[in-house]
Amino acid sequence: MTSTLDLLFYCIPALITGLIAYYFFVQFIKNEDARRRFLLHKDHQKHTTPIRLQAYERMVLFLERIAPSKLLLRVAPNSTDKESYESMLIKSIEEEYDHNLSQQIYMSDKCWNVIKTAKNTTIQLIRKTAMSDKTDSADKLRETILNELLDKAPPSSTALAYIKKEVNDLLN
Repeated sequence: MTSTLDLLFYCIPALITGLIAYYFFVQFIKNEDARRRFLLHKDHQKHTTPIRLQAYERMVLFLERIAPSKLLLRVAPNSTDKESYESMLIKSIEEEYDHNLSQQIYMSDKCWNVIKTAKNTTIQLIRKTAMSDKTDSADKLRETILNELLDKAPPSSTALAYIKKEVNDLLN
């Protein structure tokens, strides 16, 4: 009986030491996994941040190009027909958009939706202005669109502000 009790007294410290060693080993493995994930994330950020910034830059350029004041200067009417000029403006916006479609994978869904909304609102502005009885020629369409924007900001300015906010959040 005493030898069993002695054996138990010798095994208890060894068992406690084994449990403590096991606990520290598990904690060490968890810390190493966390450190490895952090280093991978940091390396991933180092490579993806420039690509994401480039995508935001391209979308800023897109929004600047579809801003009605710049679009009307860049795309001059071929004739006096307002319908053909309206189609040419909308086609220019759609081509710009299609050219930059792949950039959406580098930005948040909300940011991409804001950009799409700015594009669609600009197209609606052009169509609404073209439907007006006041506009009877391509030059009058240009003039009416520009006059409408004197009172309010173009739709692309809202999207630009959102992109700037998101980029600022990305960098900080």
